[in-house]
Formats: sequence, structure tokens, C-alpha cells
Amino acid sequence: MKHNALNTFSIYDICIFVSGMCFIYDGHSNSFSNNQSFGGYTMSKVISLKNSREFGSVYNTRNSVANKYLVMYLRSNGLDYNRLGISVSKKVGNSVVRHRVTRLIREAYRLNRANIDVGYDIVIVARPASKDKKCQDIESALMHLCGLKKISHIG
Repeated sequence: MKHNALNTFSIYDICIFVSGMCFIYDGHSNSFSNNQSFGGYTMSKVISLKNSREFGSVYNTRNSVANKYLVMYLRSNGLDYNRLGISVSKKVGNSVVRHRVTRLIREAYRLNRANIDVGYDIVIVARPASKDKKCQDIESALMHLCGLKKISHIG
């Protein structure tokens, strides 16, 4: 049974969130169905850089800009989409803090990716000053860097 935004879930439905996607088991079939829409909101996945070779190729271009909270490295990838890599070192804080900063950066990118030109590998490095900042601060810092590299449609 596939659910959509118009259906309601019963108490027997099990919803599992994996990598930004929701899989629903209705208790009757032997499989999970993939549902990405809830009440008109869709959960979209950010395509990311995966390994050190991909990160290294972006770092080696030495094409970077920085502000108080973030450093952005940029490399053209020849694709019709961007790939995002996020690096948060131990200097920023413990694992809870680092994961929070990572989530804030990913969310700031997700909210603004329609305003960012495509065709780039982007690596965002968090500076220690970013650890206590709100989402709006990180979003503003990210869009400032995109504006400096002229890959943003706004500002």
C-alpha cells in the first residue's frame, strides 16, 4: 500500500527515515514503499562528495573564498548539478557540535540551492567560530561566499 500526502497513517504504519527519504511499512505487504511527500513538502536529497579523492580534487584547485564562519572551495565539475562536501574538524567542537554544524550547513545549502548556479563541486569547511551560530547566520555566511564567487542568483 503506497501512501501519499492525502492518505493518513494508521497507528500500525511504521515510518523509517533513511538518508532524507521515508520508507513506510503498512503491516500488510512484505515490502516498504518509498514516500517522499508529506503535506506538500518534499524531502530532497543533496548530492554529496563521498571520498577523500573527490575532496582533494576540489582542494587542489585552490579556488577558495572565506568569511568569519565558513571557507568555500569551488571546482567546476561539468555536470548539470552540484555536489556538496562538508568538512567540520575537531577544532569546532565535540561530535555533537560538529554534527549540528554539518546539519546547519547542509540545510542552508538545501534552502538556497535554487539560487546557486549548477555545475560545481563545492566543499564547505566550517571554522571554529561557527559552532554557536544559528541557522540564519550559517545561511547568510554561505550565501555571502556564493556571492563572492558569483555563483549566486541573489545578493
